[in-house]
Amino acid sequence: MEVVELGPAHAEALLRFFGSLPEGDLTFIEEEVTDPAVVRSWADGAGGGRRFVAMDGDEVAGYVAVRPLPGWSAHVGEVRLVVSPTRRGSGLGRGLARQALVTAVGDGLAKLVVEVVAEQGAALALFTDLGFTGEALLRDHVRDREGNLRDLMVLAHHVDETWAGMATVGLPEALGEDVD
Repeated sequence: MEVVELGPAHAEALLRFFGSLPEGDLTFIEEEVTDPAVVRSWADGAGGGRRFVAMDGDEVAGYVAVRPLPGWSAHVGEVRLVVSPTRRGSGLGRGLARQALVTAVGDGLAKLVVEVVAEQGAALALFTDLGFTGEALLRDHVRDREGNLRDLMVLAHHVDETWAGMATVGLPEALGEDVD
């Protein structure tokens, strides 16, 4: 499995990936990921931020995006993570989330946020294990495809605080970062 930055060569595989997701998964993805124009625009670099895919041969097994917020929140990046149902529990999501953290540090973002539907216990555990903490609970904020209202949790990770601690123990050198 190789994690690579999304490019035009991955667009069709990413469309197949999103098209293969169960209806329940699509409920909790904000963007229209099954729209070929949307996915192709991402692959061409539109939409802002950076996007990565986990490739298993010619197929996408996972996707992560780090999108800086606009205006006065430009120091904050939003993380979007989707893993194939057949790969969940394998550590792929954790690896992609770590890619998002390293990308955020490299791009100079000070904070990352991720939105997780409250019932998604595995996703909550994954992000909290990586140092994200709860910042908000938005009650009845998401309407699923059956019309049921769901609570949404906003988790945040303060990159500068965590990275300063990592620098103390030499992690930047281990990741190949310039540490002038």
